[in-house]
Amino acid sequence: MNIRTFISFFLMGLILVAVQIFLLKNLALFGVALCFLYLLIILSLPVSIGHIPLILLSFGIGLFIDMFYDTMGIHAASATFIGFIRPYWLKVISPTGGYDDSNEPTLKEMGMGWYFTYAIPMIFFFSLIFFSIDQWGTGGFFGVLNKSFFSSTLTFLLAILVQLLFFKKRRGI
Repeated sequence: MNIRTFISFFLMGLILVAVQIFLLKNLALFGVALCFLYLLIILSLPVSIGHIPLILLSFGIGLFIDMFYDTMGIHAASATFIGFIRPYWLKVISPTGGYDDSNEPTLKEMGMGWYFTYAIPMIFFFSLIFFSIDQWGTGGFFGVLNKSFFSSTLTFLLAILVQLLFFKKRRGI
């Protein structure tokens, strides 16, 4: 990762975290669907990032969000889980020729079909872990599934919208 790519990821992360904290914190559609747009930071990191740095970065992002949400580690635990399973999931859905080290698993880099199979399960597992911890023993299994499904749908749709509006496709040489 060169310095230009690092700076662009850092700025994207700052913007997404700021949007999450200041705009999406109080957004709950029908009291069921929450939006976790900051997951786009973890999901769009380059494929070549190591497993341990990915887990630590995911934990740090989740912990930072937890400080503003007063959720005592729920975001950190869920984001760390996503950071842990991401390399394994990328191996499962790997294209025939594999990935380039410079590949970023974004919508414009990898295409719509591949991105659906990559992002939807990751966002759903995040939501499932998040709401399982949040409603431990009180919400019931179907309440957790209901909130996980609708939050995943909202997060995925907003992630697609953000990528279509603000991410640009890398130019060839």
